[in-house]
Amino acid sequence: MKHLQGDLISTLENFLNTPDGREGWASYFLRKGYTIYLTDPPQRGRSPWIPGEGVVGAVPVDYVLKYFTTFEKYSSTEWPQAKLHTQWPGTGLVGDPLFDAFYASQVQLQTSAFISDDNVKPAYSALLDKIGPAVLVTHSQSGPYGWVAGDARPKLVKGIIAIEPEGPPFVNEVGPTGPPRVDGITRLQLLYDPPVVNITRDLQTIRVPPPEGKQYTPCTIQAEPARRLVNLAEIPVVIITGEASYHATYDYCFVKFFEQTGVPFTWLDLGSEGIHGNGHFLFLEKNSWQIAGLVAKWLEENVDKSVRMQ
Repeated sequence: MKHLQGDLISTLENFLNTPDGREGWASYFLRKGYTIYLTDPPQRGRSPWIPGEGVVGAVPVDYVLKYFTTFEKYSSTEWPQAKLHTQWPGTGLVGDPLFDAFYASQVQLQTSAFISDDNVKPAYSALLDKIGPAVLVTHSQSGPYGWVAGDARPKLVKGIIAIEPEGPPFVNEVGPTGPPRVDGITRLQLLYDPPVVNITRDLQTIRVPPPEGKQYTPCTIQAEPARRLVNLAEIPVVIITGEASYHATYDYCFVKFFEQTGVPFTWLDLGSEGIHGNGHFLFLEKNSWQIAGLVAKWLEENVDKSVRMQ
């Protein structure tokens, strides 16, 4: 199992331990018998900065409070689900030792999403070539990294676990996100059938209103007849969404996107699964191992055992 860390300002540290000292998902899945590779994307964490390529930046503490730890206090007018947040350990505020431990793990980053995208594809392709078949775990900004790696190495990627991946498809809606994903779920070109030669011309989109009674955003999807994703259609995918996160407003749009493109997927909408109160960093929150149990069950049902236990 390979974790592709990249949630804007984080590193692999977030999968090792939680801010309140509990074991993280890496330990959980090690106990399940998995081999774990924890990676930092190029120009992040242990992967050294390349001077002169792009600009290094940092995210202010107010941003972290608003979207990650205490958005129930600051962001309920931006997305209504925010008020449901209950699972962050501690107060989530500056001065709380648990918040300070979390914030200390956040790092500077390459501010250009386009440079990051260009660097990631060859890096993770090379790693997969070296280690062999793997299940990818992505979170937030690294969501597109998993789609690109699966598209580039479909025979080596045996599953993708996408924790609130950067989205929604094509456009931006609520909360922090990168530049729009012109190829649907990435900014780099994926292999479609029929082939996409000119993205603007070939990937025509339409806006679809949200289901009645749901506190969702509209979705942008392909106009029919939709193109299919050739390589990702070979890979089982699960998307995990916290009940209180800003992703709760639009992750259902991935369902529509994957239905159109022929990708086998499961959506673990945690609130619907009876797991309540989670935000964007759900794998660090108080019920993180309960969520890991759902992921382990999905792996048992969808990924060949010989690959899982390599």
